[in-house]
Amino acid sequence: MKIDPRLQLIVAAQPYPLLFATISGAHLYGFPSPDSDFDLRGSHVLPLEKIAGLEVTDETLENSSISEGLEMDIVSHDVRKFFGLLLKKNGYVLEQLFSPLVVRTTPDHAELKIIARFNPSGGGVITRHHSHHYFGFAETQWKLFLKESPKRVKPLLYVYRVLLTGIHLMRTGDVQANLVTLNEEFRLPFIPDLVARKLSGPEQSTLADADVSFHESEYQRLRVELQSAHESSQLPEAPSEKTRAALNSFLIKVRLRRE
Repeated sequence: MKIDPRLQLIVAAQPYPLLFATISGAHLYGFPSPDSDFDLRGSHVLPLEKIAGLEVTDETLENSSISEGLEMDIVSHDVRKFFGLLLKKNGYVLEQLFSPLVVRTTPDHAELKIIARFNPSGGGVITRHHSHHYFGFAETQWKLFLKESPKRVKPLLYVYRVLLTGIHLMRTGDVQANLVTLNEEFRLPFIPDLVARKLSGPEQSTLADADVSFHESEYQRLRVELQSAHESSQLPEAPSEKTRAALNSFLIKVRLRRE
């Protein structure tokens, strides 16, 4: 995907220096509709005067607007908060950090990815318990799909994207959020048609012919597959003390360098 230069202008206008800014959401997942907005995600560096007092402000910055003619949603966390989220079983921040759709990067972004990436010899922030994030996310989207009438293609695509991402992560330690790429591995024959509907239609495209019983069977089957992948995963139970220490040292370096 070619990055629209208007996104770079939006990122450049943010109030604090950014460690990185990437694109998440439907564009990252491989099925943006023509009217999909852009989900920008990143991490910024607050100055010391913002974090040294009793009250810490601007730890998270959120803005939804039409800027430079683009409908966009931007969320950015201060580096301390972002690093703390990385040490939890939070799939969102993993996908943001490793998103290949990069609007703004820095040498610190590259270094952070090295620290966070799974290393079979020890290290990284990815654990087998990240599977819980994908179980929960998939369940939320499946319930949304069931309760709506008419059925929409978007939550159904999210269900499959989330489960396949989780299974792939448990098996490999690799963060892959693009459903089209994932399906090269899983080869679910109905995915291309669902993706094509989303790509060609509006964000709220519906599925008048949805076979709910079939998709429920697939949903349950993939949940079992994710559970099996979790149980047999070679990923660690938790980030190592070495990884925590590396993130702490990196945080201090990033913070002081900006002063």
